[in-house]
Amino acid sequence: MPPTTKDISSRVSFASLTPNNVGTVKKLNSVLFPVKYSDKFYAEILQPDVEDFCRLVYYNDIPVGIICCRIELKGKASDLYLLTMGVLAPYRHLGVGSYMLQQISDSASSHTKSPVQRIYLHVQISNDGAKSFYEKHGFVEVGVDDSYYKKIKPSAAWILEKAISRTKEV
Repeated sequence: MPPTTKDISSRVSFASLTPNNVGTVKKLNSVLFPVKYSDKFYAEILQPDVEDFCRLVYYNDIPVGIICCRIELKGKASDLYLLTMGVLAPYRHLGVGSYMLQQISDSASSHTKSPVQRIYLHVQISNDGAKSFYEKHGFVEVGVDDSYYKKIKPSAAWILEKAISRTKEV
């Protein structure tokens, strides 16, 4: 029987990214993704304006995942670009990723500095599992970038997006 949201919420916790835990983030990224992230990437995810959107994820106090987003201003509104999201293999299919995505969506829908209109991301075209995961959570394919990845093959990526419903008027 799949875990309930209550089961997950009692086991999963989130921590803001800090200089003290960025080493854990780097280690998780090296295990989860086929890309080496730059020092600039790590400096950007530590910025205060993305604190609600960049989180280290724990399952029963064990660091098991990471989610990092960037805010892209579009006039008075903004888009949220999902840079990275991953969960260590032994903790997949426990609802951790779904819970992570829901927390980010909730933060986006209540973000008042510049209302978030959508969350979007790229998924490598060889990663059918990730594409299915995001589609299960309301994302739709809006295009393909044939040369998104510069150093890994295949270089093409699907572009997926999800509109954000506002929880408060701004």
